[in-house]
Amino acid sequence: MINATGLSKTFKGGDVAVKNVTMSVRPGEIVGFLGPNGAGKTTTMRMLTTLLRPTSGTATVAGHDLLGDPARVRRHIGYVSQSGGVSPSVPLGEELHLQAMLYGLSRAEASARTAEVLAMLDLTGMESRPGGTLSGGQRRRVDIAFALPHRPALLFLDEPTTGLDPQSRANLWDHIRRLRAEDGVTVFLTTHYLDEADALCDRLLIIDHGEIVATGSPAELKAGGRTLDQAFLDLTGRSLREEAAL
Repeated sequence: MINATGLSKTFKGGDVAVKNVTMSVRPGEIVGFLGPNGAGKTTTMRMLTTLLRPTSGTATVAGHDLLGDPARVRRHIGYVSQSGGVSPSVPLGEELHLQAMLYGLSRAEASARTAEVLAMLDLTGMESRPGGTLSGGQRRRVDIAFALPHRPALLFLDEPTTGLDPQSRANLWDHIRRLRAEDGVTVFLTTHYLDEADALCDRLLIIDHGEIVATGSPAELKAGGRTLDQAFLDLTGRSLREEAAL
C-alpha cells in the first residue's frame, strides 16, 4: 500500500527534515509512526499524502506514483490532520454531504454515503448538530468521517487521539480497528501514546532526526524483556512518556 525509497525533504535554508526514508506498508496493516516532536513524522506524512513535494526519492501510494500521478493518489487515500477540520457552525450532516460531493459523488450517492459513514462511526442522529456542539471525541470521529466518503483504501491519521480522555481514545481505537476489519482499510498513523502503539498497531516505525531508526511489531520491540519505552529511550535519549509530556 506504501512503498517509499530514499524519501527526503530539505526546506529553504538547508533545514533537512527527512533523510532517505525507506519504508513499506502492506495492505490491511495498521502501522504506527513514532518519534519525538520535530523528528519528521508529519513532514513524511505530508509528502506521502501529496501535500508536500519531496526533495528527492520515490514512492508509490495506494498503487500510484506519488510524483507522477498525485491526483490518482489522492483519490485512493484519506487524510486526517492533527488539527482536524470540523466547522464549529455548520451542521454535521450538511458538511459531510458536501465533502462527499466534492469527492465526485452525485447528490443521491452523497446522501446515501453520508448516512453510511455516520452509522459507521456511531454519529447517526447528530446530523443537525454544528461541530461546535460536539465533544472532543465526537469531533475526532467527524474528522475521520470527512476522510471516508470516497471509500479510501489507505487512511492517514496524524495523532488522532491527542487531547482525548481515556474513554474517548479507547472508543476511537475500536472504530479504527473496525475500519480495517469490516472495510479493509489500511491505516498509517502517528502517535505519542505507548499504549496506543502497543494495542492498536501491527507494526511500528520509529523516526528520529529525519531517519528511520527502528522497525518491528510491538512484540518484537519488547522482545528480550525490553519495553517499547526503553527501546525509544535507547534510540533518542528520551522516553516517549517524557516526549508526550512536553
